Amino acid sequence: MTTTRIAITGAAGRMGKMLIEAVSLASNATLAVALERPESSLIGADAGELAGLGACGVKVSGSLESCINDFDVLIDFTAPQATLANAKVCAANQKALVVGTTGFTHEEEETLLAYQSQTAICKAANFSTGVNVCLNLLEKAAKALGDDYDVEVYEAHHRHKVDAPSGTALAMGQSVADALGRDLPAVSVYGREGQTGAREKETIGFATVRGGDVVGDHTVMFMGEGERIEISHKASSRMSFARGAVRAATWMCLKDAGFYDMRDVLGLKVGS
Repeated sequence: MTTTRIAITGAAGRMGKMLIEAVSLASNATLAVALERPESSLIGADAGELAGLGACGVKVSGSLESCINDFDVLIDFTAPQATLANAKVCAANQKALVVGTTGFTHEEEETLLAYQSQTAICKAANFSTGVNVCLNLLEKAAKALGDDYDVEVYEAHHRHKVDAPSGTALAMGQSVADALGRDLPAVSVYGREGQTGAREKETIGFATVRGGDVVGDHTVMFMGEGERIEISHKASSRMSFARGAVRAATWMCLKDAGFYDMRDVLGLKVGS
């Protein structure tokens, strides 16, 4: 069995620590590099101890370039600008990249996409197996229900999340829009207040809640005359995201340059 050497950036963050734990639980992966901002006071700390797992011998580094030969795949759940900087380095050195960062602008997305000609990139709004199964179910439901049902997306996250709607909510809306032949940016409504008038038929609405320590709740409602269908996913731990990202990293290790998502990893796409 091939063992994938994994690098994790943002190692001191909540998701970074969870990723370190997920790697430790994987039989076909090993933690090779842990990264933090160069100015972090945790540079030089043991990554395993940082994650509460005990010493693992991997010291936190502040430079991706200095560790570029020590790993096969980088997992990045940080912030758009940091992710783009890391993607540039990985692309130049043909290192695969798993991206869980959300909140990219359209221009930033295009910049990231451009690196697929140099290396393998797997980007997903959500690496949970359950969420990606939901995306497939949403496509099937939307095709079956057609334009006779109104579509609304609800999502809730913890108070610290900085982007809204969540990347997962947008991915769910995109799955529905694609199935119905709609342009999501043109039909999205992100808030309602006052005298909004009657609902326009092709609208896809998004409702956002922030508070407490909610890991992630998502529900898509198809509302018709006399009935309502709901497809929901509720995460109780970030470990589902972390395990999925590690699974993606081990899958990516053998892939050619190109752009992939979690449904490719899970074989949920035709031809995957």
